[in-house]
Amino acid sequence: MIERVIQADQAVLPDGMRPASIGLEAGRIAAISHVNDSQGCNNVTSLAKDEVLLPGLIDAHVHVNEPGRTEWEGYFTATKAAAAGGITTIVDMPLNSSPATTSPAALTIKRRAAQGKLWCDVGYWGGAIPGNTADLAPLWQAGVFGFKCFLGDSGLAEYPFVSQAELVEAMTAIAAFGGLLIVHAEDAGVLAAAPKPNGSCFRSFTASHPPEAEVVAVGNVVDALRQTGCRTHILHLAAAEALPIIRAAKDEGLPLTAETCPHYLTFEAEAIPDGATDHKCCPPLRGHANRLALWDGLIDGTIDFIASDHSPCVPELKCLDTGDFGAAWGGIASVQLGLPAVWTGARDLGLSLTDVVRWMGSTPAEVVGLPGKGRLEVGGAADLVIFAPEQTFIVDKDALFHKNPVTPYHGWQLRGQVRTTYLAGAPVDFQASPRGSELLRG
Repeated sequence: MIERVIQADQAVLPDGMRPASIGLEAGRIAAISHVNDSQGCNNVTSLAKDEVLLPGLIDAHVHVNEPGRTEWEGYFTATKAAAAGGITTIVDMPLNSSPATTSPAALTIKRRAAQGKLWCDVGYWGGAIPGNTADLAPLWQAGVFGFKCFLGDSGLAEYPFVSQAELVEAMTAIAAFGGLLIVHAEDAGVLAAAPKPNGSCFRSFTASHPPEAEVVAVGNVVDALRQTGCRTHILHLAAAEALPIIRAAKDEGLPLTAETCPHYLTFEAEAIPDGATDHKCCPPLRGHANRLALWDGLIDGTIDFIASDHSPCVPELKCLDTGDFGAAWGGIASVQLGLPAVWTGARDLGLSLTDVVRWMGSTPAEVVGLPGKGRLEVGGAADLVIFAPEQTFIVDKDALFHKNPVTPYHGWQLRGQVRTTYLAGAPVDFQASPRGSELLRG
């Protein structure tokens, strides 16, 4: 029996936006029919005229930081913020938690830490660091969705970057069992040769992470990909100069994908004042022309999807009092704001909610390996979002659910309000208990 029906004059389905009646049963989408069809169910919710029904979205790049740095963030707060922002599935990075998820034993510790705290569904990335090649296959068998490596300093001593030879070694091992490598692509050599950031000067900070670091790193990844055939994904692309390399690799038929982040599509370096360390992230925010070029990369398919790279910390580590970019922790806190931030920019460019759902729902599900997620389709997860695309709001950092009240979006007007998030067929009730599930590959 259909347990609940959602009727929407506008629903984003795989074949586009149209009216639909969505029947839910046992946490899945059981039927999709014409908008006035109650499907024999008495529990019917009809959306308001200003609302659109979306599938629950996926954020494949979130630093939850638990265990070990739970004062920075944690499963309860990160997943609550995600669910409030229409994200029904996140995939948690192997750092900045401690221990980092670079062994099966560390994954067990992380899974134990997450129990009973999940407001949305959560999967896990493993880590590829120097010396842990033997742990990669066991981690894959234990259910991680892939492995993250750095090509330059991660900022954490327990998570060293890999050399080109170590990159090839890891990719060879991962290719052998059909896994996925995800790469923070900034080249250590270029970063070492760049000038160090000078106090509060934002331009000095951007000079310390030049676009060349991304260009060289992406080129090295493609070289290793040709040698190994390993399925590979470029994380948080910020430098548009690397787009031709990615495009050429795809044209060559190499199994390469890429993501960018809402902040790279929203902020412009020219508008960021000195001392605004809440804007510090690595790679850094770049200029107006670069921002538009990243949008073009999404539109033409060079960039596959969008993920937040939610990477918060305690306020004192952002050095907001001194504005010192050299000393401040690099990371943007935004998991609750990805949908409205992306929609605000997409709408201004004449793009559609169908585009946004592809970049934040169906495509990350395909790349990561999350069947039934990110799409409104029969048999898929009954994860839904009731979204008011024309409602505007001013971001208040103190009203967001992530743990520490720091975000560069504070005071920004964004368009698009999440009114209700459904997880496994029922509305998320933030006054009740969390009921998200752990997701393991396979």
